[in-house]
Amino acid sequence: MTLAAGASAALPARAADPFKVGFVYVGPIGDHGWSYQHDQGRLAIEAAFGDKVETSYVESVPEGADAERVITQLARSGHKLIFTTSFGYMNPTAKVAKKFPDVKFEHATGFTRAPNMATYAARFYEGRYVVGILAGHMSKTNKVGYIASIPIPEVIRGINAFTLSARKINPAIEVTPIWVNSWYDPGKEADSAKALIDQGADIILQHTDSPAPVQTAEERGVWSVGQASDMSAFGPKSHMTAIVDDWAPYYVERTRQAMAGTWTSGDVWGGFDSGMVKMSDYNPALPENVVAEAVAARDAIAAGNLHPFTGPIKNQAGEVVVAEGQSLEDGELLGMNWYVEGVNGKVPS
Repeated sequence: MTLAAGASAALPARAADPFKVGFVYVGPIGDHGWSYQHDQGRLAIEAAFGDKVETSYVESVPEGADAERVITQLARSGHKLIFTTSFGYMNPTAKVAKKFPDVKFEHATGFTRAPNMATYAARFYEGRYVVGILAGHMSKTNKVGYIASIPIPEVIRGINAFTLSARKINPAIEVTPIWVNSWYDPGKEADSAKALIDQGADIILQHTDSPAPVQTAEERGVWSVGQASDMSAFGPKSHMTAIVDDWAPYYVERTRQAMAGTWTSGDVWGGFDSGMVKMSDYNPALPENVVAEAVAARDAIAAGNLHPFTGPIKNQAGEVVVAEGQSLEDGELLGMNWYVEGVNGKVPS
């Protein structure tokens, strides 16, 4: 359901009242990507707790003033736990959290916390490193197109992780990002994919939420990689795999804690090891040895035996910025605002 506008202030809760959990999505749940996957987590809460909970969501909420209005509305209408699921909701969530100290807030991919506001994110870059292995083997033009959303460290980190991995297999690989400045804009995403393919890219990656790039890749006969959800249905021939976000266990556990009164603020950044990041099925047209190499890398990362950002790593000027055998710390990854060697263009200012 979409929360009705203008909901009034909540009456005092009764013992039998369900625990209300709210979600705010940046795109439609039918995006088959980011918001869809968060909504799967919401449904997992309903499955786990039945009539003890009541969930609601508001979709396609712009980042900014509209977000603050929607989050406030959820808090006023009796929701005791609210998940806000896009980076641009960070400041609006923090503002509302100050006004409603008895409500618990969870913000995805941000860094601002408070006693009643926690943060969580997934290490998507681990999946992009695995995909780089596939691209390094499969590209024939040595050109990869990357449809990027908003120039924040999360997205830049993904571009770099992919590029480092691909160039270990094939040093001639070049990655060209196009920034669409939106998380969800099927038209722009499709146009960007077409432009990149016209420039010679034979693999299309995306850090945007609609399946439009996968559909375009399918139409044009090049490889693609899904974002956040398994998008193979939109490109059965082109879809190499997808980096899937599985929020369900986290959402269920945090709801359980909030209901039990044991919820505390904190930060979680989960990857392959926690199951928060997964790879969807690999396209059966991929060579078995290539898939085996990707699976081995995935397992090594999950086991802590492979760090995607281990030197030597060079920047675009060819300077070694991470020495051989050294790995970037989480703080450096969280603030990443530069490209590695092999990425074309400049990070937008």
